[in-house]
Amino acid sequence: MSLLKFKITHKKMKHIFSIILVALVLVSCKKEVAQTEELAILEAQEVTYASFGKEITDANALTAKHMAVQYLKMTVGDSIDAKMIAKVDDVCQAKGCWMKLDLPNGEQVMVKFKDYGFFMPKDISGKEVIINGKAFVNEVPVDEQRHYAEDGGATPEEIAKITEPKKTYSFLADGVLLKTK
Repeated sequence: MSLLKFKITHKKMKHIFSIILVALVLVSCKKEVAQTEELAILEAQEVTYASFGKEITDANALTAKHMAVQYLKMTVGDSIDAKMIAKVDDVCQAKGCWMKLDLPNGEQVMVKFKDYGFFMPKDISGKEVIINGKAFVNEVPVDEQRHYAEDGGATPEEIAKITEPKKTYSFLADGVLLKTK
């Protein structure tokens, strides 16, 4: 008699196991559908860029935070090949021949364009860019600082306050991506 009970219990267990297995498959399919829907949403939100200068991609770009750490390790005259993502703080208002990018430590990166081969739109302050080229630490003479201040729309009083060379984080970009979406 106890053997018969085991067979019935075993049959019931097989049935319960089958139900659990079917439920797991259904839940798994729903999760897979949800993941597919999330991917479709992400693809629809794909970032687009306007390209300037040499054609580059957004792959392997360092964040501004990481680039700030790299700059702190450098001294005047040091340079490294780099690609970084940052927000534009200022652009040359004369013709777009330079821009300043924000670093999270309160510093800025002065960006010029290789061989003046391209210029940036003048209305991109606050927008995100990816720049590719050479990062270096530079000492900018007074007359050059005053020129940039004038291009940036500084007042004569602000320009007159520039009296000493300044150590700056600089970047010579050969390609730029401007985030448009």
